[in-house]
Amino acid sequence: MQYKHILVALELSEESNILIERAVFLAKQLDSRISFIHIDGTHGEIYPDLVDIKANPDLRPLNEHTMEQLRAFDSNTDFPIMQFIVGTGDLSDKLHEVISDSGIDLLICGHHQDFWSRIVSYSQQLINKSPVDILVVPIPS
Repeated sequence: MQYKHILVALELSEESNILIERAVFLAKQLDSRISFIHIDGTHGEIYPDLVDIKANPDLRPLNEHTMEQLRAFDSNTDFPIMQFIVGTGDLSDKLHEVISDSGIDLLICGHHQDFWSRIVSYSQQLINKSPVDILVVPIPS
């Protein structure tokens, strides 16, 4: 299959760099575009709209410290990032909108291989709701 637009689901952790590296490798091989998404679910859906911070750099749907961390992912990536979607709530609930609006055909997410992730897996929620193929990258603890 020829993937044309890859969406990478990022957390605010160094492990997200593993996902970015995987996406860049695939995008170079397949001549694909890459977009990022970060949905902050820690406080519920306090900002219901999704914001593309590449197209709207002045909007700050999250606190400034979080925005700086997200911008660092973009600036440290040696591949052009088409969109960087940011919002609050539940990522699995926001996927359909982003995927259909942006023409995404592959989602890359990580799965922590630790005790808590065996009990509560966010990757499983994405798998159950994603309308496109998913590459789940194991993140060792």
